[in-house]
Amino acid sequence: MTTFFTEVFDDPSPVAPLGLIVMEGAKEIGREIDEYLTSWYNRDLAHHHNEFVQKDTFILQSDCPRFTSGDGKGIIYESVRGMDLYILCDVGNYSIEYNLLGHTNHMSPDDHYADLKRIISACGGKAERITVVMPILYGGRQHRRNSRESLDCAQMLQELYDMGVSEIITFDAHDPRVQNAVPLMGFDNFFATYQIMKALKHRFPEQVIDKDNFMIVSPDEGAMNRNIYYASVLGVDLGMFYKRRDYTTIVNGRNPIVSHDYIGTSVKGKDVFVADDIIATGDSMLKLCRHLKDDGARRIYLNATFSLFTEGEDKFQKAYDEGLFTAVLSTNLTYVRPELREKEWFVLADLSKYISYIIAFCNQNKSVADLLSCSDRINRLLGR
Repeated sequence: MTTFFTEVFDDPSPVAPLGLIVMEGAKEIGREIDEYLTSWYNRDLAHHHNEFVQKDTFILQSDCPRFTSGDGKGIIYESVRGMDLYILCDVGNYSIEYNLLGHTNHMSPDDHYADLKRIISACGGKAERITVVMPILYGGRQHRRNSRESLDCAQMLQELYDMGVSEIITFDAHDPRVQNAVPLMGFDNFFATYQIMKALKHRFPEQVIDKDNFMIVSPDEGAMNRNIYYASVLGVDLGMFYKRRDYTTIVNGRNPIVSHDYIGTSVKGKDVFVADDIIATGDSMLKLCRHLKDDGARRIYLNATFSLFTEGEDKFQKAYDEGLFTAVLSTNLTYVRPELREKEWFVLADLSKYISYIIAFCNQNKSVADLLSCSDRINRLLGR
């Protein structure tokens, strides 16, 4: 990306002074983003100001402490008046703990979202503009109503809009049509396509990506759009699995999958790339791998933007030992536990630099069209 954007902060007079508020669950990626932004700012704006003052950090000190009763509050220790605020929030980080009546609790998505609203409330309407960077959307999997069900994601978006949030920046939304709930609020849905392909080529430089050796397979009909994009950009064939469900039974709030039926060209003798937004339990992914292996696939690369592994990594380790897949490629857009990072089959794509570009461009009211489109960068990566 550096070949495209040699000077990031080329506007000495942005919309408003930039400020970052990093919620507890996003501390790690927040520090990396701040390092990129400060280095670019100090490098670029030195050319525009004779009396330029170096910037140490864009992060504003904040906290969400809790009373002994468990009630919380949001505090911002610096002025936000007239600032262009970007609040980083990872609602999927379950590693954050707090004490309640002598018990240690792990923060749930509900807790992270409540703290986000507390910090927005602490701004007191003094910020010039507030943008929430929420890579994994709160309630994103509860995006539609099948019967008498809540609409968590739509309600979240409306609440943030009512609180004065101007824009949401997210990644690979489970269903981006949820933005229809807030037609007057900005909603930018980015994808990690280039970063994933870059991580794949870095770990497996010998991998040949062409129509004769490589193909894309969608794990279900809901993931078709992202897999169609991969297939189109890479110029390879596309297949799909169709999940047949038992709609007479509900297990853990969902209709269980009866079988996976494959539709598409033969995978025999080809390396297969499977892209989805989330790996939760991972059961359907592993069934898919076994099906593909039985049909003669060679290497199988599993890609998920958010690797939750809600039931641990043991079943994936066992499947890897059996040779069912070659690698799982994912991002650091939500919390990844250290044990998973150390697995030889896990490949992590770093998105901190990408988010830094997005924030810098938005702060200066620049178009993000070049950031949304990555086909040229992928072709350059593959030497085309």
